[in-house]
Amino acid sequence: MHSTVKWLAAAAALAWCGAVSAQQNTGLPLIQRGDIAIRLEAIVTGMGAPDYAISPPGDLERLFVVEQKGLLQIVRNGSLVATPALDIQSLVSPPFIPANANDERGFLGLAFHPGFNDQQHAGYRTLYTYTTEPILVGTPPTYAAPNNATQNYKTVITEWKMSAGNPDVVDPASRREIMSFGKNAGNHNGGTIAFGHDGYLYLGLGDGGNANDVGASHLEPGGNAQNLSTPLGKMLRIDPLAPAATIGSADAVSSNGQYRIPVTNPFQGAGQVPEVYALGLRNPYRFSFDRLTGDLIAADVGQNNVEEINLITLGGNYGWAVKEGDFLFDRSNGTIGVRSPGNPAGLIDPISGPGGTLEYDHRDGISITGGFVYRGDDIPELVGKYVFGDLAIRNAPPRVDGRLFYADLEEGVIKEFLLPQFAGDALPDGLTVHGFGEDGNGELYALVTNTPANGTGGILYRIAPVPEPETLALFAMGALVLMVRARRRFAGAVRG
Repeated sequence: MHSTVKWLAAAAALAWCGAVSAQQNTGLPLIQRGDIAIRLEAIVTGMGAPDYAISPPGDLERLFVVEQKGLLQIVRNGSLVATPALDIQSLVSPPFIPANANDERGFLGLAFHPGFNDQQHAGYRTLYTYTTEPILVGTPPTYAAPNNATQNYKTVITEWKMSAGNPDVVDPASRREIMSFGKNAGNHNGGTIAFGHDGYLYLGLGDGGNANDVGASHLEPGGNAQNLSTPLGKMLRIDPLAPAATIGSADAVSSNGQYRIPVTNPFQGAGQVPEVYALGLRNPYRFSFDRLTGDLIAADVGQNNVEEINLITLGGNYGWAVKEGDFLFDRSNGTIGVRSPGNPAGLIDPISGPGGTLEYDHRDGISITGGFVYRGDDIPELVGKYVFGDLAIRNAPPRVDGRLFYADLEEGVIKEFLLPQFAGDALPDGLTVHGFGEDGNGELYALVTNTPANGTGGILYRIAPVPEPETLALFAMGALVLMVRARRRFAGAVRG
């Protein structure tokens, strides 16, 4: 175990050094502050690196919050429930590195089956987690790391059932492993699992880790993300229910017998991974479905220069490691070349519009943290905008000072939120942005921390409206007018 910790620490240090030294002048515009102000209301503090939050289908009271260290918490009507819904600290892989506040392992993702509330559905009371775990004897990954590389752990999708006697508790005896992936490097695990409007479960997997899509567990030529014989660097799509519960489905049963593979998945040829929905991704750590349109929006973490936002479509190829953003990429040295939108043919670039392209360079952040398209009621001017952030503005250890952004998906423009409650409209105390959450009402949350995964610096913030200056001025003027009128009436009454 000691050698594994040393290896992970060395890998983290190399990643930091590489990102700093290889920064290039991209010519991309700096992100400007926008005209949307928000207030961050601290709902829960003292958490262990919260990184995702979601509500069960139709649930307007509860928000389930993932703590990276291995706890699933419930917030009901704005208050933390005393007992965690699930404690898998002994399962996730740990031990976390105390010196690394940005360990990419642990409890990373959560999804509730669309049939969660339907007593007649096989998905009743069913939820799924995405974690990193040790490879125990007799539990080989569904997909081994490429090249027979050493597998230091595995990433796992697991099915659970809520307790029949307590709707706030996950039944630990219900655990069923769905699929898993052997990992050599400690980074690029992806992190999100989510159900699309088609009822299937999606998982974004990183390219295997290290840099340049190169290393012991990376295929040549071209790397993992462009190779359809590995699931790494891809968006996957499956039906996670036990095949015995979906008899009559046209979807094929998986090789391990634990799930089904949609017959409409685009890559079913010999030697191809049939779970693949789209390819060419580096590390799609956070993605989400627009609850109104069903669009799949993924934020793909860049390497040394460019962070990007993509609209993921069936069979799409998003370019890594041929491109980073819409720039040509050189795998031999990790540098970018010329900006080349639309070229080579067949690769899909980041979302663009008349105002620009949804990408930015490392002067504005070093690791994009995807969020959600806002469909709530509290901030009308934000409706339809994509809310996201960046882990940190500075890369040298420790990574600090995360940022919060919103993007106009039609115009292709990114803006930074105004945060008038904090000095300089910036997050305080070196907080880094690890994830976002969406509740049953469509309201959003930012999940931040300034300590490692097993620390206590994590905060669940609710993204709330603030009165605009004009509103405040009008309110003050109106109050003054009312006060003057009241005084005049009082004076008149005294004189009378």
